[in-house]
Amino acid sequence: MTIKTLTKRSSELALASIREETDMNTALTVSASVLEAWNSLPSDVRSALVTLEMRRNKEEDKGSSTASFTSDTSESDGGSGTEKTDRSLEVIERDDARGTTTVLKPLERAPQNVFEFSKTLKQESTTVEKTSATLVTTKKTIITRTRGWRNVFSLPISYDVDIIPHGTILEPTNPQLLEATGSHPEGYNRRFAVIDETIARIYGDKIVAYFKAQGIELTTCILPGGESDKRPEAVDRLLDELCAYKLRRREPFLAIGGGVILDIAGMAACLYRRGVPFVRVPTTLLAIVDASVGVKNGVDYCCDLTNDTYKNRVGSFYAPSSCLLDSSFIQSQDERNICNGFGEILKLALVRSVDLFELLETHGKALVDTRFAPNSSVPEEVATRIIDLSIQIMLEELGPNLWEHNLERCVDYGHTFSKLLEMVPGADIMHGEAVNVDGFFCCVISFLRGYIPRETVDRVFKCMKSIGLPTNSADLDSELAWQSCKDAVEHRHGEQRIPLITDIGESICVSDITPEELDRALEVMKEFPH
Repeated sequence: MTIKTLTKRSSELALASIREETDMNTALTVSASVLEAWNSLPSDVRSALVTLEMRRNKEEDKGSSTASFTSDTSESDGGSGTEKTDRSLEVIERDDARGTTTVLKPLERAPQNVFEFSKTLKQESTTVEKTSATLVTTKKTIITRTRGWRNVFSLPISYDVDIIPHGTILEPTNPQLLEATGSHPEGYNRRFAVIDETIARIYGDKIVAYFKAQGIELTTCILPGGESDKRPEAVDRLLDELCAYKLRRREPFLAIGGGVILDIAGMAACLYRRGVPFVRVPTTLLAIVDASVGVKNGVDYCCDLTNDTYKNRVGSFYAPSSCLLDSSFIQSQDERNICNGFGEILKLALVRSVDLFELLETHGKALVDTRFAPNSSVPEEVATRIIDLSIQIMLEELGPNLWEHNLERCVDYGHTFSKLLEMVPGADIMHGEAVNVDGFFCCVISFLRGYIPRETVDRVFKCMKSIGLPTNSADLDSELAWQSCKDAVEHRHGEQRIPLITDIGESICVSDITPEELDRALEVMKEFPH
């Protein structure tokens, strides 16, 4: 209950709030004109306002872990997830579970970001000792006080994924590639690009000619783009080249190639001068729908202590300044690489989109055969629709969760068992292929759990085979499968969090898969004509 009294004090009146449930007393001084305005209100209006204030105060007192402000002048930040308050205000945080109370005071020069705090930790313990005839209970309370500062900052992330008109990215009349490298002062006529060696062999002269037509001298670093080349040594090589080039702090460089080159470039961009902008130009189907879309960069790491190589164990979350997508690059790929890209697309279809799955069922094989080139056997808009849907689904899933605070991610479908499959010494399996083997194995697990009927498993299998994707691997055995689950627990912070489909286009995450269940699924896998 809150009791409010008015007391005459010279020409002013003090409004004192006394709460029976707390020993905190505050006083607000109001002028006579304010009191006069209050008294001019009808009695029923004043009564309603007092009731509303009492209710608000009571609601503020609820909750075991709360943050309260000493004033009502706070306002929403409009997106940062914090609240802006007047710089003179204190913020009080209480966490009953931990027994802490923290009082934060914003600093005058940076009131929205830097807070001086005093923290009180209250720890209580109870011991019971038995004497000859009685039990003695002792309660002990330890109060610890600390002080310090808290810095609060939200990193703004914004990047465009641009669809370039088919086959025009290297046309001198199309300024998009040049404009992506940012604005430079008059007379600054140089650029830097790291390029996949296969792309350099096919398009190198055309890339140089594009910039030459703009009066720009292009410096290039050519790197191999195979999965075995995704190592820290490649990042070091690129950093050496950037140092020699003397890249400026705000100068974007270009990364042109498949997912391996884009990962290496993202790592180098994150590290060089603690962060410089870079532009992604993916040239493979896999990179267009996967590596170019999010903000993750990573390389495989060989640990000297364990003598094991770990997939993407060293990496960063670092956004590009932009991504430029021209699907005409896909035509330079062989059939296996195009099928490899379909592994990631089919994954997205299984967990998120029955429409995308049906497009793959109907047109997947023809698109592989024609390498996504415009042709009479596939309606013109189909290839574009498949790529657009894939990118949009990825962005919808990744956009709100860029730093993966939520570890139950449907886009991790196909990424539990595939990691170890790819790292088997001497294994001839590409990333999208491994993802597909993993995806079909998980499809069988879903069937054994009763999530989907056998007809759905057969339908998925038929679609996978029609677009040339492998559905099994000789390296997928009981030991690798169970080790993959244990690695998932480590990577996903204590839980397996393995995505399984409950229908085509729908999925859930589970954390209770057992070795026995994996063995049953491996037996069922043998029933299919892989």
